[in-house]
Amino acid sequence: MPQAYEHAGVSVEAGYEVVRRIASHVERTKRSGVVGGIGGFGGLFDLASLGYREPMLVSGTDGVGTKLMVAKMAGKHDTIGIDCVAMCINDIAAQGAEPLFFLDYIACGVNDPALLEQVVAGVADGCVQAGCALIGGETAEMPGMYDADEYDLAGFTVGVAERSAIVDGSSIAQGDTLIGLPSTGVHSNGFSLIRKALFEQAGYSVDTTLDELDGETLGAVLLTPTKIYVKALQPLFKAGLVKGVAHITGGGFIENIPRMIPDGLAARIALGSWDIPPIFDVIEHAGGIDHEEMFNVFNMGIGMVLAVDSSRADETLDLLRSVGEDGKVIGEIVKRGDADVELR
Repeated sequence: MPQAYEHAGVSVEAGYEVVRRIASHVERTKRSGVVGGIGGFGGLFDLASLGYREPMLVSGTDGVGTKLMVAKMAGKHDTIGIDCVAMCINDIAAQGAEPLFFLDYIACGVNDPALLEQVVAGVADGCVQAGCALIGGETAEMPGMYDADEYDLAGFTVGVAERSAIVDGSSIAQGDTLIGLPSTGVHSNGFSLIRKALFEQAGYSVDTTLDELDGETLGAVLLTPTKIYVKALQPLFKAGLVKGVAHITGGGFIENIPRMIPDGLAARIALGSWDIPPIFDVIEHAGGIDHEEMFNVFNMGIGMVLAVDSSRADETLDLLRSVGEDGKVIGEIVKRGDADVELR
């Protein structure tokens, strides 16, 4: 046993145990194209086996930010991995990509195999939901950099799309319809503001229950995993219905919707066209936050916004319903005036 490294605060044996514990979780994410298993210096994937004619690789990386602190406060670590996968996968799915594989990175103060197994089990759950393989990762034990009970989590994903099927918003035109796909709550953005508003200013805890939240604890509501939209989007892409997609993450409506819209156009959002989950009202009132500013930070109940030709909006909504997704018409594309996003 390498005693010197142990004395420096890094447990090699704990690292081996983590690998043993997560092997079964990795195994259940396997999909076509995966070559070999974990343990090598790199994860292998056979792109040629998928039959794409002009494959374009689409990549994304992200983390879950200070939502990790809420997981720590609640002592619940089995879903935070889903958030990490979702934040990466939803970004590449917004460009029409089929997710292929995912890698995670965990940095911690002390390698706790049981806790890290919970985290990676969540990562595997997210990969299963997205239909992608977990083909590798890294666990870095860094005493002195992190406290003993702290860890950070980030991920990286690669997907593929036919060159001709990349969704880039270039064909969006005035009069197109905007369809919103509901979120599962706050997802994984704005948690620094959430923690300040709810825990510092309002004095709540993760165990606080509020009538507005139907008796659920704040911790349970805040830790609801980020929704993964791959299975809702893929049929729309195959049918050629979608002109552009905006993943509503950090920056909310105001920053993310313009990312899919060509110059000279804007999004007019019809407030009241969907139900805003009550957790956002709780955050707004607890923090004394301006209502419009909420749309510049949070998803406000809409995790994805799709731009489609107005003549095909009903067809899009029907196809969404057929896969269990409750899409809502939330606005339209207009000629740009004073703002990229109009909230009305």
